[in-house]
Amino acid sequence: MTGGAVQTSMGTLDRDGAVIGSRPLRDHPLRQTLTNEVHARPPEALTSPMRATMLAMLSGEGAGEADRRHLEALCDWAGVVRPPQGATHHSASFGSFHLKWERHTEFSAWTVFRPGAMPAGTLVDPFLDPALAALPRDWLAGLPGDLLVGIHVAVLDPETPEPSANMMAAMFGSESYVGSRIAGRSATAWTDFRIHGDGFSRMLIIDHSMTPRQTGRVVQRLMEIETYRVLALLALPMARGVLPRINPIEAGLADVTTRIATLRGLQDERDLLDRLTLLAAQTEQIAAETAYRFGAARAYYELVERRIEELREIRIEGLQTVQEFMDRRLTPAVRTCEAVEQRLNSLSQRVARASNLLRTRVEIAVEGQNAELLQSMDRRAHLQLRMQETVEGLSVVAISYYLVGIVGYAAKGLKGFGFKIDPDMLVGVMIPIVIAFVWSGVRRIRKVLTNPH
Repeated sequence: MTGGAVQTSMGTLDRDGAVIGSRPLRDHPLRQTLTNEVHARPPEALTSPMRATMLAMLSGEGAGEADRRHLEALCDWAGVVRPPQGATHHSASFGSFHLKWERHTEFSAWTVFRPGAMPAGTLVDPFLDPALAALPRDWLAGLPGDLLVGIHVAVLDPETPEPSANMMAAMFGSESYVGSRIAGRSATAWTDFRIHGDGFSRMLIIDHSMTPRQTGRVVQRLMEIETYRVLALLALPMARGVLPRINPIEAGLADVTTRIATLRGLQDERDLLDRLTLLAAQTEQIAAETAYRFGAARAYYELVERRIEELREIRIEGLQTVQEFMDRRLTPAVRTCEAVEQRLNSLSQRVARASNLLRTRVEIAVEGQNAELLQSMDRRAHLQLRMQETVEGLSVVAISYYLVGIVGYAAKGLKGFGFKIDPDMLVGVMIPIVIAFVWSGVRRIRKVLTNPH
């Protein structure tokens, strides 16, 4: 090879790696999208001290375009490059703050980051001047959707002394907070999972020895735990709301099942089947209304558990860990939703079994009636056959009578012309011959009609 070219199985590569003299490979239309998906929405590289505020706006499916247009308005206001068309996430610096937008299935997460939390080496309230204050108020008020989760996060630098129990109670408003050493003891985090007077939850993190990327991952995980926790709990009011609708259906099903064994007629069975059909329709309506929410609750709960595992918590003596808090507060609520979902599934199966049982009973009764009808039709057919045979016999006699009469008239006519014929004797001789002929002809006709082929 000359000129630095290299021979490979794909062809000859030049110095820049381009293929020489070979046909370019055709990419699958989704290759770039699928490859980049695992790199989408990476955590921000954050340096302590810093502040962050995350807003989870519940706007429902299909609101991504409205979110993107709202972000474009902020970018135009600040002279920042807009997000590309069809984007579902975007991160940009706006000078004094950094904004990250992520569109999820039914909500959007807006996170604003600002450097600094408090003077180095001091410990004052780090939530007095949250990162959210950097956003224009008019733009903030126009965010699409309803605020479901709002979190203020403060990350303190390693020089900041760990706050005392009294200082923590003052920052969180009570002693009902949780905390733990996380990320291999490289940080300590506290939160109370409550909404404070400003309408936001609070999370305090002290960075002992984290890298910027590690700090970004820890902040993102803690915010996602709170966000997914609330999203999972969206199913709880729905579960409680459908219970009063399930109870009458179960009572009605029990009554129907009891009455199945005491039915007396086909009309009673049909009436009961109509009632069962109504119960089945009501059950399926409730299941359709709750299926999405219950399925989403399971998915969000699994994400909460996974994010907690990624924190690698180590207990602080005297405090609950995040894992313990979720086990005692979130897990029972999720189990309640799962119990209601299982109850609905069981009810649907029981209604289906009762419907099948009743339909089988109705079908057996109908088959019995059909059998009786067939027997009645068979009897009538037998009677018709006997009558037909009787009619055929009478027909043979009648036809023979008329034919013998014709023979008699013919004999008398011939005698009148001078033929020596005894009409009475000829008629007597012809009677059995005519009867045999007519009977044979009638049988042949019946055979042709009953066996046309």
